[in-house]
Amino acid sequence: MPADRLAVLEMMVSKAPNDPFPSYCLAQEYRSRGRLEDAVTAFEALRGRHPSYVPQYLMAAQVLQELKRLDDARAVVEAGLAAARAARDGHAAGELESLLASLS
Repeated sequence: MPADRLAVLEMMVSKAPNDPFPSYCLAQEYRSRGRLEDAVTAFEALRGRHPSYVPQYLMAAQVLQELKRLDDARAVVEAGLAAARAARDGHAAGELESLLASLS
């Protein structure tokens, strides 16, 4: 993984704020580097700009779970379930329901 990948993703986010995918990739990059709080912040920003972008919810909730912020993770899953149902994304809804069951 190139050392400048993070800088490239940050630039992509700034140049394409209406595209949720670079923001998602940035949050995932933070996560892969173990920068979990930065990942949470990036996912929160993504959710604020693109609440209908379904893939973010499972990953954001998993990061919160890793941080032992289970109430926050449950809240993200609930929001994700609403987004997945609105998008008629049964696969994502199923994954989110499974995660929700594991958080109980």
